[in-house]
Amino acid sequence: MTPVTAPGPAETSAGPPDGGLTLLVIEDDPAGSLSVPELAETTVVAGRPLRIRTARNLTEAERLLTDDVHCVLLDLDLPAADGAPDGGLEVLHHVLRLAPSRAVLALTGEDDAERAAEAVRVGAQDYLHRDELDGPVLARAVRYAVERKRADLAQRQLTESRLRAQENARLERGLLPNPLLDGSELRFAARYRPGRSRALLGGDFYDTVRTADGTVRVMIGDVCGHGPDEAALGVELRIAWRALTFAGMGGEALLGTLQEVLEHERADHETFATLCVLEIAPDGRSAGLHLAGHPAPLLARGGEPPCLLPQDGGGPALGLLAGARWPRQEVELGDSWSLLMYTDGLIEGRVGAGARRLGQEGMVEMITRRMKEGLGGEELLDAAVAEVRALNGEELTDDLAVLLLDR
Repeated sequence: MTPVTAPGPAETSAGPPDGGLTLLVIEDDPAGSLSVPELAETTVVAGRPLRIRTARNLTEAERLLTDDVHCVLLDLDLPAADGAPDGGLEVLHHVLRLAPSRAVLALTGEDDAERAAEAVRVGAQDYLHRDELDGPVLARAVRYAVERKRADLAQRQLTESRLRAQENARLERGLLPNPLLDGSELRFAARYRPGRSRALLGGDFYDTVRTADGTVRVMIGDVCGHGPDEAALGVELRIAWRALTFAGMGGEALLGTLQEVLEHERADHETFATLCVLEIAPDGRSAGLHLAGHPAPLLARGGEPPCLLPQDGGGPALGLLAGARWPRQEVELGDSWSLLMYTDGLIEGRVGAGARRLGQEGMVEMITRRMKEGLGGEELLDAAVAEVRALNGEELTDDLAVLLLDR
């Protein structure tokens, strides 16, 4: 569920070159021991000349380290300069921080094998002995270092992607739990899709439980905003709702307590959450509805066209008003019915290329049409989500959660 973030310009600098490689040499006398002019004329990498830039100190290196530099060759004998770290490995540490996505080669004397090996341990891709340096040796070393750095970056991105996927899975288990409906005759189905631009789940959440007295209690909610903070808050509200429900709390008292949880846990005072709560009687023929700034559910009774439940009798979203009220609305369900609960991601997608949104009326028409085609349960939700995405013309920008209860 986690899209891999594309590497930025700095990360791509270590990738395979299209027009040859550029080497930045950091040495206090680049025209002396390294014979850079001769190396530049004789060094060829993958059939193209190696472009060489030279810097006498770290200040010059920072100026010359542009996006087209693929590799840095650092002389470990570079002396300290004013305001710069000490020479040797401390300079290497500074270069690695300065150019985290570039390949780095360490240049040492032949009798300094220990320091050369230490340079590789702290992050350099390889080391070269100054006395053995010539065009072919340099070409092979640069090519190897660039390819190794590219592989290291790819492995790091893969590891980060796996970690994000694991985090998504943990958040998903918290936001979207399995319903606890043992002993109930109701059928449950749900779907969730994250918005296109998030690596983490958003703040949509839902839950369904059957308490000891046979009442089925259902909720769906949406924390404003997207990202890890909103997802974490959604998990907290969902878990708090389940715990309070099993403890026997319900109605306005439960919503008031959830508002206290939100006020204590939110990152800033502007964060709020919408919530829709249903308490379905043990006989399944009636329910109590509480709305906290959330879109009203869609009810389809046997033999009747689907219609939205009343919206006007609800209260504000959680976290907006101190001392708010969320009155209970009584709903007659009957013997056979389907109840659709959803977040605003289902109704705020565009219809075509213009600015028109699907809206609740468009959703009612869509669900009515799909039900007339004989769809229900999982098939109905799959068809509805697919149509909303198709009407939008691309992946939805907002998270979408929808659940369906049938009797």
